[in-house]
Order: sequence, then C-alpha cells, then structure tokens
Amino acid sequence: MDDQNQQLDNPVWFALSETHAGYSISHANIKFYHPEFCPFGAITSASDLAEPLQAYSASCHNFYIVGQKPHVPSSLHLRKQLVCLQMMIERNISYPSSEEIVSIGDDRANELFDLVNLVQPGYFNSKTRLLGKYFGIFKDEMLVAVTGERMKMDGFTEVSAVVTHPEYTGRGYAKQLVAHTVNEILSESKIPFLHVAETNANAIGLYQKLGFRKRRKMNFWKFEKV
Repeated sequence: MDDQNQQLDNPVWFALSETHAGYSISHANIKFYHPEFCPFGAITSASDLAEPLQAYSASCHNFYIVGQKPHVPSSLHLRKQLVCLQMMIERNISYPSSEEIVSIGDDRANELFDLVNLVQPGYFNSKTRLLGKYFGIFKDEMLVAVTGERMKMDGFTEVSAVVTHPEYTGRGYAKQLVAHTVNEILSESKIPFLHVAETNANAIGLYQKLGFRKRRKMNFWKFEKV
C-alpha cells in the first residue's frame, strides 16, 4: 500500500519512470512528457529547476506541473492553480451499455483531437492519443463522446478525456464510456484512477455513482512564458 500511495501521490513522475518512460524528458529532480504527447511535468524537489523549466518552456507556450509546486524562474508566470480530486476504483462497473462503443484508431485521430479540445481545451495535444486506448460513441458518423487513458504506471492507469459533445449531453454516454474504460483497465490487472476539478460537482457525483472513491486532492500548476 505504501508503494501504491507513493505512485499515486506523484503520478506524472511515476508514469514517466515506468510505463511511459519512453515519452520522458528527464533531469535529476524533474520529468516532463514530450510536449506533443502531454503538457505535464512533475518534480521530487522544488529547488534547482530554473534551467530545465526554461528549456522545456522553449518548446511549448504553457504547461502544468502536477503535484508539488516548484520554485519558478522569473521567465515563467504561474497562470493558475487547478485543484483536482484524485479518485480511484478497484472493481468492475456493471452499467448497461445501450450504444456501440468503438476503439478509436488513426483514421479518427483528427476527430478525437477536435472533440476533446472543443470541450476540454489545453490538455490534449497532437500525440496524446498514443499514450493509451481511446473509446468513442458515434452518431450519424460523427464522434460525439469519448473516454480514454492517459498516465500509465506499472499498477495504475488514468481514465482521462471524459468528453461529450455539448449537443449530445444527458444521454448517459459518459457513464457507458467510463464503465467500458474502467473494465478494460481492470482486465489488464491495473487499477483505474482519474482527476476531476474539485468544483465539478456533476462529474464527481457521476464518478461516485459508478463506484469511484475520493483519494486525495491533487494540484495542477499551470505555467506560461512571461
């Protein structure tokens, strides 16, 4: 349990140390995803970060440090602090699926990118889809809802991009897709977890009804170049 707590308390660091090590830009006490995959980084110590932070910011306009807040050089500006709840689930979800859920491949990559950035702009980059599996629901050949996987560690996989097109909300698509994704992750003997803004009461309620439990708060510190 201590190892599990350590991993989930610093999920970006451990994802980039384990399953996603191949996507990592690493320094002694800081790791980043390559920016085309994900705008996230994490630290193990708040000091001596000026050089790697400046170098990373040269490749992207803004990015997030997840977890502990770093000491930031004057060349960067703290744009916002997003406080999320980290939630997890350890059992399958029994939820009836009334829609066909399909795996999203390369041929639908542009639609996936456009839908996620329509609803949740700023988190899904050009190669984010390559970090895990993504599943969608189509209506009239249009992608209208999606859920997928982002951070991956040896024992955990993050459920992410829980998105429904604004014209198709209220039809239970998110519940069906989250249930499908959770059950896929559990079938691989990994534990699903997710992050949701602590102000998003509707989403938190949905996840709790499906069986997720709150674990802890997690800070996402957004920085951008001055």
